[in-house]
Amino acid sequence: MATKHFFSDTSGVVVQGLQSLVSRNNHLALDAPNKVVYSRTHTPSKVSVISGGGSGHEPAWSGYVGDGMLAAAVNGEVFASPSAKQIMAAIEHVPSDAGIILCITNYTGDNLHFGLAREKTVGLGYKIGMLRMTDDVGLGRKQTQNLGRRGLAGNMFVLKLCGSAAHEGYSFEQCMEIGTSVNAHCITIGSSLDYCHIPGRAHHEQLPPDTLSVAQGIHNEAGLLEVSPIPSAEDLVSDLLRYLLDPSDEDRAFVPFSPEDDVALLINNFGGVSNFELEALTHVTLTLLERDWKIMPARTFAQPFETSLNAPGWSISLLNISGISKEVNIPTSTLFELLDAETVAPAWPRNGYKPAKEASQAGAQKSKTATAAAGGEGPQVDPTHLTNALRTACNAAITAEPEITKWDIQMGDGDCGEAVVGICTSILRKLDAGLCEQNQGHLFPILDAVEDCVEDIGGTLGAIISIVLASFTSSLRTMAAKAGEEGLELDMDTIGKAAGEALKNLMTYTGARVGGRTVMDTLIPFCETLEKEKVLSAAVGAAEQGARKTEGMQAKFGRATYVGDKGNEAKTPMDPGAWAAAVWLKGLREGLQG
Repeated sequence: MATKHFFSDTSGVVVQGLQSLVSRNNHLALDAPNKVVYSRTHTPSKVSVISGGGSGHEPAWSGYVGDGMLAAAVNGEVFASPSAKQIMAAIEHVPSDAGIILCITNYTGDNLHFGLAREKTVGLGYKIGMLRMTDDVGLGRKQTQNLGRRGLAGNMFVLKLCGSAAHEGYSFEQCMEIGTSVNAHCITIGSSLDYCHIPGRAHHEQLPPDTLSVAQGIHNEAGLLEVSPIPSAEDLVSDLLRYLLDPSDEDRAFVPFSPEDDVALLINNFGGVSNFELEALTHVTLTLLERDWKIMPARTFAQPFETSLNAPGWSISLLNISGISKEVNIPTSTLFELLDAETVAPAWPRNGYKPAKEASQAGAQKSKTATAAAGGEGPQVDPTHLTNALRTACNAAITAEPEITKWDIQMGDGDCGEAVVGICTSILRKLDAGLCEQNQGHLFPILDAVEDCVEDIGGTLGAIISIVLASFTSSLRTMAAKAGEEGLELDMDTIGKAAGEALKNLMTYTGARVGGRTVMDTLIPFCETLEKEKVLSAAVGAAEQGARKTEGMQAKFGRATYVGDKGNEAKTPMDPGAWAAAVWLKGLREGLQG
């Protein structure tokens, strides 16, 4: 649980957050004393859909105010229901001749305060309805028989479809019918690695290490159960989907689904899960829905919809659109139109489900073909000789991996040796598959394949080596194109010029130079010597000497600069990337001489 905050407590923070939201959305206005965000463009001729609840769930609910969703949202303090007075203020800001619908999450405070506001509003002659949103299936029928199911992130389907219908001019009765049916055909369950932390609160419950909670509430309410050790993502998602979809679970089988149904999926971030993990969890969910339940959602939404401050959790919501269609007698195509309809509400995701016309690739293909044709496949070399050289170089670098890794752990993040092995292993696999022989020793496709192996690994070292190889190959291709039918003569003069051009191009992408304790301490002397002296052994000797000079050198680039002076620079090992490049080049020379 993250327990540090930039605000020492929550006092005044709710209004500051609302002021920020309104300041960057011209269609919104703020009644700060009542913490009400409302739409300046809502017309009284259309149904007013209003929602709200305690703060700490951002972007719910104020992030969903705008044409096509809510007319207004009312915000309480953190995890506290707004008062009836605040709700009355929201109603006054967006009056409607067509009727008002209050969409509330099914929590005691919200029921009471919104209920009081409704009673007062009815007494004033307004046409007003209350729609309780109750999509949680985690706690089941038995545990919720007295209070009813909780409202979770599936609520957003209600707000979007009901809000879209209101904006399109549907009647009060039609909007209520759609909203009620959406709620009845929506189910949600979540999981969290811990509880959230509220600024200014000293004591919070925490989950034990290596434990997660299933069906934890969005106000730190305990869930259905705690699971330890933490299962794999696939196992967790499999269990969550079973709670949602197993028709034999009489306690939770609230909504039936079949493979023929049109379904929408909503993945919600509780606030503390990285986008990196949330997208991956979404993919796992989609995969298991199809594999285990034969369900392929027609729409998928994934982002923070209704958070729990900084809770490291997420939830799955499923909406049976076919079920709604049958119940309210509206075609699924119309329901999808309402779901996909544009809205200016700032928090609703802009998914690309509109039909898209693919751009023509004819020109790009022609350009690619022309580029490949420039210089042909390049000069030929002895495939056996070249294979031996590349294999010797790769094996030498793999043998040096332990010391490369050791040095990188001392000065970096420890992944250099792994990257070097990855590159070399990939090249060796292509050599084993007959890379040089299949291309009959033609140099360009072989160099392209080697560069692909380097590029696939990624990282700074991979990027630098990839640029050098790509630029080296491009330079040779340019020379070959100029040579025309005579063909390019592959001698040390040609190779040296290409190496010099590659170095010049590389130096436009990085500020690292000799003395910076990087792979450039190897590459710069190698390329410069090769261009000047046109002798491979001399260039390799210069590269090795450059790498050895990095021992005891203060780093000026990369992560090693953050390590700092540990007291004795003489003990600083050689730069692992510089040494890896030197070892590989030495192996290449030995292989060519063998």
